[in-house]
Parts: sequence; structure tokens; C-alpha cells
Amino acid sequence: METFFIKALQLIMSLSLLVIVHEFGHFIFARLFKVRVEKFYLFFNPWFSLFKFKPKKSETEYGIGWLPLGGYVKIAGMIDESMDKEQMKQPEQPWEFRSKPAWQRLLIMIGGVLFNFILALLIYIMIAFTWGKTYIPVQNVTSGFTFSQAAIDAGFMNGDILLSADGEDLKALDGKTLRMIAEAKEVKVLRHGNPTSIAIPEDFMLKLVASQEGFASYRVRPVIADVVAGGGADKAGLEKGSKILSVNYRLTEDISQLFKILDNCNPGDSVTVCYQKDSKTNFVKVKLNDDKKLGIQLQPITEVYEPKVEKYSLFEAIPVGVKQGFETLSGYISDFKYVFTKEGASSIGGFGTIGSIFPATWNWEGFWNMTAFLSVILAFMNILPIPALDGGHVLFLLYEVIVRRKPSIKFMEYAQTVGMFLLFALLIYANANDIIRLFN
Repeated sequence: METFFIKALQLIMSLSLLVIVHEFGHFIFARLFKVRVEKFYLFFNPWFSLFKFKPKKSETEYGIGWLPLGGYVKIAGMIDESMDKEQMKQPEQPWEFRSKPAWQRLLIMIGGVLFNFILALLIYIMIAFTWGKTYIPVQNVTSGFTFSQAAIDAGFMNGDILLSADGEDLKALDGKTLRMIAEAKEVKVLRHGNPTSIAIPEDFMLKLVASQEGFASYRVRPVIADVVAGGGADKAGLEKGSKILSVNYRLTEDISQLFKILDNCNPGDSVTVCYQKDSKTNFVKVKLNDDKKLGIQLQPITEVYEPKVEKYSLFEAIPVGVKQGFETLSGYISDFKYVFTKEGASSIGGFGTIGSIFPATWNWEGFWNMTAFLSVILAFMNILPIPALDGGHVLFLLYEVIVRRKPSIKFMEYAQTVGMFLLFALLIYANANDIIRLFN
């Protein structure tokens, strides 16, 4: 339960920051061009608000809504989430959005996307400067990797050490490496000390997405780094430094095997743990806690395989962070095509999926990495040419520039309604997938 609250708090903090920055992007460009902003809200506020205030001599009401599905700025003279049709029936005013030149309206609309992407770059720069970059070179993983079933079906074997993809050396086990492997024709690995080539099938990424098991993990024996006081392992007498050899008489040669065995148990089950301590092998019964854990902390991977640490000065961190931001955007755009496949559609998740990828314990580096990643995603998703999104408004503005005629107010109202319907349908679908996965 504690893990749930930690992840939920990180999710709320991250999304709140991203929404505020996004809406501020619209707000600052609107004010720059002297367009009146009537409301600036974090979360939506149908019927009532949790909090609101309007400073003296200000045209803008600031507030927090009760429906945590984003946020909005209500810009005068614009068809938006508020669907204020009465205002649009009135004559145009010089301080309204609709009275401004197309190029100004375009900048107002892309302001949110622009600010989200700039925020991601700034965060990546900050991460590079503060923590640098720590990773385990794949060639240092002397015991190799444990692969998912989809990867094994493609020709990988547990214990393989990754070398290259289409002749390009692989660096670390991360999203970039996975993308290189999935798009390669040939991957070379070190198998039993011998270089081996694996022909990668064209649909490899689709099979990975469909399996929802990932690609690979570091192959390392589970060793207890610490025991949680009062937990099942503590009561059973397990000690720091013990190597877990098996659970319920199933071998745990790798951490992933341990996790898979425990995941198939029930909360509160008693499992038989075989462990080795000081060259002695013992069997004990351990009662699992409510989240099907033994009550231990495992030895971190960085104590098993030596990581490479790259530190940067502030001036060095700037190009590193900018490169990271553009690589993240490029990678996400490349992966987006899988959303339109059956496998990709079934893997779409909602708030539960997003929250699950935050660290289980409070970790500022992990939090900021996820926030930067989500900021890139928010920027990209909002620029898609879908009515009700910023990209939809941009599309209609480009139409206006090309044909030199504005779409009718009635058309814009219909488009906004359809767009909002599609977005809510997608939101329901994504969160329904989370619920189905939870029960499965």
C-alpha cells in the first residue's frame, strides 16, 4: 500500500507540473498578443471548483478543479473546452483570440506544446548536470541477459551477451538499444564465448508489444542486501548476504525468475525458500506479505556489474540534455506507429500504467526522468491534428492561411465536440485496459 501511495503522489505531482507548464505556454503567448485569458485552471471544474481566486485588476480567474483530467486556459473569443457558444455570437472584440492575425493565433496554440518540450530539455539538462549518466555497458554483463519468451522465439538464448545491431555497437540495455535491435536485420551476441548472429524477424517489436513481457533483463542471482524488520523473511531467519537458490523448489538463477515465481503466488502464501549462507544450504518457510513479497531488499545490479558513470559540467550538460530530449521525441514518434496495430492498441494504458512506471521508492532522479519523458509525450500528443487538441486548432489555422478563409463557427463547434468525444473515449479505453490487466 505504501508503494501505491508513493507512485500515486509522484504521478499527481508530475502531471500537475506538466499541465501548469502547458497551460502557461498558452497563457504567456495570449498575454503577449494582448488576448484576454478569462480562466487558468489546473484540472477541470464542471459545476464547481475546489479553489479559485481573481487578483485585483486582473482579467484572469485562477483555480483548481475537482476533475483531474488535465487543465485549461479559457481564452476569450475561442472555441475550446468551455464550449462558450454565447460569447462567440457576440461581435468580435480587439482583445479576443478570433480578432488576432493567424500567425499570432498559431503561436498561442503551439505555446503549450513548445513549453512542454522546453521543460523536458531543461529537466534532461538538470539531470545530466546533477547526476550525470550512469549505465552498465552490455559487454560488462558477464553472465549475460535473461530474455522474454518473445525474444527467445526470435533466436535469443538466456545468457547471451549483446554485442551489436547491424554492425553498430550496443551500449546499454535501454529504449534506444531495444529500438536498434527491433529495427535491425541482424544482431550479434556472445554465446558461450563465441560470436553468434541472430536474424531479427520484421514483426519482432509487435511480438514484444503483444507479449507485454519486455525484451530482456540483467542475469544475476538474487542476493539479499537487507531484510525488512518484522517481515516474512525476517521471521523466517533469512539474513543479509544470503543467496536465494530456489522458491517452492523452482530454481531462481536470475532475479526475473524469482519475481515470476512470487507473482504466481497469492498474498499471505507460505513459500519454501532454499538459500545459501556461508557455504551452507538451508530451507525455510517464508510467509509472503500483502503485495506477494518476501520482505527483503535485493543486492542492486550496480554491485554485481560495474557501472560506467559519466559526469558533466553545466556547459557539457546542455548539449547532453538537448540530445536526450530530441532522441526521446524521435524514439516516441518512431514507436507511435505501433499504436495503430492490434498488439499496440491492447497495450495502451491509462493512469495506472503511467503511475506504475514511477519508482516504487522516492527517488528524485527517477521522478525527474519520468517527468521529462511524460513532458515529451504530452507535447507530441497535443500536436496531433485531432480536434480539441492543440494540433487540431493548428490544422484549422493552417487551413485558414492556405485558403484565406476561416472555418465557420458552427464547424468549429462540431469539430470541438467530436474531438472531445474521441478523447474521452480514448481515456475510457486506456483506463479500462488497466482495470482488465489488474483483474487478469
